[in-house]
Amino acid sequence: MKRPLAGVLATAFFGAVAVTAVAPAPAFAAEAPKAEAAGSAADTAARTAANAAAKAAAPDFAGTVALSNCSGSLVKMPESKASDPGLVLTNGHCREAGMPEPGQVIVDEDVKRNFTLLDAKGGDAGSLTSTKIAYGTMTDTDVALYELDATYEEIKNDTGIDPLEVQAEHPEEGTAMTVVSGYWKETFSCSIDAFVPELREDGWTMKDSIRYTKECETKGGTSGSPVIDDSSGKIVGINNTRNEDGEECTLNNPCEVDKDGKVTVHEGIAYGQQTHTLTSCIAAGNKVDLSLPDCKLPKP
Repeated sequence: MKRPLAGVLATAFFGAVAVTAVAPAPAFAAEAPKAEAAGSAADTAARTAANAAAKAAAPDFAGTVALSNCSGSLVKMPESKASDPGLVLTNGHCREAGMPEPGQVIVDEDVKRNFTLLDAKGGDAGSLTSTKIAYGTMTDTDVALYELDATYEEIKNDTGIDPLEVQAEHPEEGTAMTVVSGYWKETFSCSIDAFVPELREDGWTMKDSIRYTKECETKGGTSGSPVIDDSSGKIVGINNTRNEDGEECTLNNPCEVDKDGKVTVHEGIAYGQQTHTLTSCIAAGNKVDLSLPDCKLPKP
């Protein structure tokens, strides 16, 4: 993970894969049927074919946001309503007041922060303003969820932009995905390579992290970008870090720890944090409720 940026970065990595833009699915529509879990050669072949098709219809920039130091997205949960206050999703380490310490959980922190909302082509669609960080932490994950001063309906009327939906289910290995950076107005396409039991970086530990295949050469400023399933158009993660120098478990050099405690380093490989865990912690009115029975997010 990068510490928050101060202006444009001087150092950049290259290798982003170009994608073709398509219009996003309508917001607040009925859910599409869920795909069955892979369990046979036929399932694997079908998913491979679906991924190939998805690469030709990867996400555009509509609904993503640019922060002063990171990327993010305007998001809705599966049960969100048009009359609910909007939410912006990014990384906890993108917090302007500083990165949360290990073990620190932020709830309802009053914060007025501006975000630039983008249209499909990456143009400026309007400005969003937060009232608070509804939830933020860098423990087990790396997330900040900002509550806005406008509803989805008001945002749609003002900008014509719909939110991106956060998927409620755990994603699958092999899924074609795109990291969409509002800060850089760039996209990075690859696939989910694996899920990492523990990802350690400096003093922070993240769990069940998404490891990308090598094609996603992310860079500073892409932190907080939505990780989008190319087939469904839903968010399955948030981009947050990359092993830049091959070091072990240092800042900007995360290491993987398996269930047996073995440490592995993959130089140049990037990672994201899963977002399905958020959906079980959101109550009516888009309010974070950590007391919900299925909520597994870290608590203060």
